[in-house]
Amino acid sequence: MSNIKLFESKQIRTVWNEAEQKWYFAVADVVQILTGTPNPTDYIKKMRKRDELLSQGWGQLVTPLLVDTPGGKQKLPLIFK
Repeated sequence: MSNIKLFESKQIRTVWNEAEQKWYFAVADVVQILTGTPNPTDYIKKMRKRDELLSQGWGQLVTPLLVDTPGGKQKLPLIFK
């Protein structure tokens, strides 16, 4: 089940994983809200380039999942809470 959460009136795309009983949040949405960057994808790429440990562990932190978007279902990198 995909859903939209609001944080300070900004949208964060989410997915509920019933089997794991966890919410997953779109990394790009969270980064955009926390940093105020107009291009969160570029920000994440630069962040990973500067931090070797983050880049190495990215696959363990971030999970690509299908999310409902205005353009249809898309696979987005998500992080769980």
